[in-house]
Amino acid sequence: LTAQPPFTMCLRVKFYPPDPAALKEEITRYLVFLQVKRDLYHGRLLCKTSDAALLAAYILQAEIGDYDPGKHPEGYSSKFQFFPKHSEKLERRIAEIHKTELIGQSPETSELNFLQKAQMLETYGVDPHPCKDVSGNPAFLAFTPFGFTVLQGNRRVHFLKWEEVTKLKFEAKTFHIYANQKEDKKIILTYFAPTPEACKHLWKCGVENQAFYKLEKSSQVRTVSSSNLFFKGSRFRYSGKVAKEVMEQSAKIKRDPPEIHRSQFLYQLNCVPPHAEVSLGKSLNLKLLQWNSSTLCGGFATTGVCEWETL
Repeated sequence: LTAQPPFTMCLRVKFYPPDPAALKEEITRYLVFLQVKRDLYHGRLLCKTSDAALLAAYILQAEIGDYDPGKHPEGYSSKFQFFPKHSEKLERRIAEIHKTELIGQSPETSELNFLQKAQMLETYGVDPHPCKDVSGNPAFLAFTPFGFTVLQGNRRVHFLKWEEVTKLKFEAKTFHIYANQKEDKKIILTYFAPTPEACKHLWKCGVENQAFYKLEKSSQVRTVSSSNLFFKGSRFRYSGKVAKEVMEQSAKIKRDPPEIHRSQFLYQLNCVPPHAEVSLGKSLNLKLLQWNSSTLCGGFATTGVCEWETL
């Protein structure tokens, strides 16, 4: 490390929960809320203008509470950066919803409403990988809690549920997705990554996501190979608990809820959480053991943050 203490550690969610409302603890939902809010700000969470206004209004309610004309002058919503860019018309609509439709909602209620709305969007949980299709057109390949998706422009052009995907393969810069759809319809999608290294990373991400969301138990995980008759390929095995096990473990937590010090949204959006703190009742020195998207974080259940050790 070249920097001097204190160190700032930026974390992010790797595997998004299919149903955030099913997460038992508020602290877990809050960490996922921070990540999805960041996705919205960086343009990963695409949505219609009406949905964007509602999502931003939920953020506003969670951040500043009920509208107060004495504290919130005309144009107050423009001080918050919800999206990469937006219009004054959208700002006015955000303020209108905040003033009239969300009165009385607590921060935790607004955050949960935000997540429940976000999870219904096609790009919820998307981590896009730039590629090109067989015609040379730019595309983004992504893996979500619900399956494999292909985005071109602002449209989703392909979606395959995890149970439909039968195999993921790569060879040099070429990536293949094999799937069986209704009525035994077999399809093969082919895309080209910028480099062989990017293609291998794309393949590993796909293998991890399919194992995490599709399997019932981590004991079912098998080593996957990309090799064929003419290509030696690579071998990879997902390591960690699967989604069902994480949720089952979360449901068994019995303790007083950890204290949450909510972060401010205005300018710090580069990491998750930017200034959020979690109090576990005592001052603890924590050591990061590993980046593992299906472990428990600091004793609280979360999907895709980290694993800690008390020093």
